[in-house]
Amino acid sequence: MELNRRTVIAGAAAAGLAATTLGTGTAEASGGRTPSKKLFGKLADGTKVWIWSLANGGTKLKVLSWGGVVQSLEIPDRHGHLANVSLGFDNIEDYVAKTPYFGALIGRYGNRIGKGQFTLDGKSYQLSVNDGVNSLHGGTQGFDKHVWDVEPFTKGSDVGLHLYYTSIDGEMGYPGTLKVKVTYTLNKHGDWTIDYEATTDKATVVNLTSHVYWNLAGEGSGTIEDHELRIAAGRYTPTDSGLIPTGELAKVSGTPFDFRKTKTIGRDIRAGHVQQVQAKGFDHNWVLDKGITAKPEHVATLREPRSGRTLKIATDQPGLQFYSGNFLDGTLTGTGGSVYRQGDALCLETQHFPDSPNQPSFPTTTLRPGQTYRTRTVHTFSA
Repeated sequence: MELNRRTVIAGAAAAGLAATTLGTGTAEASGGRTPSKKLFGKLADGTKVWIWSLANGGTKLKVLSWGGVVQSLEIPDRHGHLANVSLGFDNIEDYVAKTPYFGALIGRYGNRIGKGQFTLDGKSYQLSVNDGVNSLHGGTQGFDKHVWDVEPFTKGSDVGLHLYYTSIDGEMGYPGTLKVKVTYTLNKHGDWTIDYEATTDKATVVNLTSHVYWNLAGEGSGTIEDHELRIAAGRYTPTDSGLIPTGELAKVSGTPFDFRKTKTIGRDIRAGHVQQVQAKGFDHNWVLDKGITAKPEHVATLREPRSGRTLKIATDQPGLQFYSGNFLDGTLTGTGGSVYRQGDALCLETQHFPDSPNQPSFPTTTLRPGQTYRTRTVHTFSA
């Protein structure tokens, strides 16, 4: 019989195992270990980049002040053995020069905007273009490429980080000064919650997300094709050759995009569907059945059968981008010294839909003065 993660952690505590085994020391039991930081590196202009470490309930998280990057996320398997399940680098130089958004906070607009253009209140805006003719993840200098202010906290049994960034009016072509606060929280069960908040002084568009690359067998362990995935979505948004949505909300039934019942990622990844050929695999937005909700609801489950590690994602957002690591090409070496190849990780990005500012039928991403953008995503781990 498999033990769930909470049972493993509780058993370890009862047996008096060392905190280094599962990250469940006395400090966590009494209200959360205080996050600590050390120097990770310096940018070319001498700006210091810090790496913050926090642990709670068996989860260990390391976060950079550069881009709010999750540099490492360790969780136990069914036997309590920890592994880092997030792709990343061990130096700031690679994050600056090479990263395909490993672990980063994404903004001002996660995903793509067609031709880097949109019109809001009768005024047209030209954004930074960095993906062919399109704008991707906020442009050439998105939120992932800035140093954030970081404030640690402990609250009851929770431990976490507040991250702050102010995007000035006109940055990457976006209107309005956007003040952003993102909170990473680990609770006593080791669940990781991301809370996003933003306000603006001028009408703008905003779509924030996290770009963790997951491999539940462990970073650098090889393909994720044997991972089992379920997504609660009966439709997805097909794209053109530039991966911009056509506007259609297509049914997943009868296609490789049907993950309503759990299946391995590798089962249909080479099915030859025209949408897969364009994207070199899966790189699409799933239209979640639940739509926009007041509170996070469970929308996806990812499981790695050998270790038993399982990730459940709950969100209040209407969309989920599933990306199967199609553009990892063997040129990047990760934290464990292994080369990352195609399909060695996957992303599950909670979001509003791509290109929403140009798609009137999609849920709006407009934020106006006096409003507060708020969204929450919860990652629950077990084994």
